[in-house]
Amino acid sequence: MKKFRTRWLMFSIVILSLSVSNATLCPAQEKGLAGWGIDDPYNRLYDVQEVDTIKAVIRDIKEITPLPGMAPGLGMEIEDKSGDRYLVHICPLAYKDAGSIGLKKGDKIDLRGCWIEVKGEEEIMAAKIKKGEKSIKVRLTSNGKPFWTMSPEELKKELADN
Repeated sequence: MKKFRTRWLMFSIVILSLSVSNATLCPAQEKGLAGWGIDDPYNRLYDVQEVDTIKAVIRDIKEITPLPGMAPGLGMEIEDKSGDRYLVHICPLAYKDAGSIGLKKGDKIDLRGCWIEVKGEEEIMAAKIKKGEKSIKVRLTSNGKPFWTMSPEELKKELADN
């Protein structure tokens, strides 16, 4: 009987320690989304008053890290009609990668996003990218809520509207 209690106690300790260690990790870190969460400093840069629509040409698609400590993200360099170039933050690579967005260098796009300042540079946090009839939505324009933070039900509804 004593042997059974000892094993039961050890089993309980292992289960408890596993649940406590998993609770200290946020879901975003588990999915490769560190720093991209709804309550993270990066997301707080989104300001509805700074949302704009720009016609541009894609000059490069690349991996980015918007702020130190964030998981890698997908970005692109665009050139607007006046010849100015800007870095656009699209989403974390854990959500979409370059192959899944269907865009390439030279594509003409309509970009809707929020102007932000990172390390003294004007950059854009994308909400929606449109090429012809195809749209890529990654944030709600109205409040900046990232699609990768939505519940499956919310995401299904938003993507159905696409």
